[in-house]
Amino acid sequence: MPVTAFTTDPDTLTLTITAQFAAPVERVWELYADPRQLEQVWGPPGYPATFVEHDLSAGGRMTYYMTAPDGERYGGWWQISEVDAPRRFTFEDGFADPDLRPLADMPVSHNVYSFEPADGGTRAVFTSTYSSAEALQQVLDMGVEEGATSAINQIDGFLAA
Repeated sequence: MPVTAFTTDPDTLTLTITAQFAAPVERVWELYADPRQLEQVWGPPGYPATFVEHDLSAGGRMTYYMTAPDGERYGGWWQISEVDAPRRFTFEDGFADPDLRPLADMPVSHNVYSFEPADGGTRAVFTSTYSSAEALQQVLDMGVEEGATSAINQIDGFLAA
């Protein structure tokens, strides 16, 4: 399983996921840079993603939705702030309505995704910082640990295929 740690720190309002992938940094980066590849692993199993917008560049925007087994759609958006390919990118991440408009009453997190060579593959660290302890707790209560872990754990299988 690629996920090696999932930690939360209420003092710094962060949630951090560490994973080890059996592929080089450039290949892992390629997954995030290509919306058709990212769709294969973004979201937990059974909730396939569709990226409507995908611009992994500073100032770029991504919008997507995941489709539940019952057909309900869950939207999200990323506003990319910094890109240092293939090592890291930073972005704001929020929830969206079915028409992919940002939901103002839902938490927004600042994220840093970083990738470095390690143990013959790639060590990835995904850090999300929230504006309040309540916002962090809200996403935890929504099942972010289970959802993110199961999504990330699909990556090695996809990259090996």
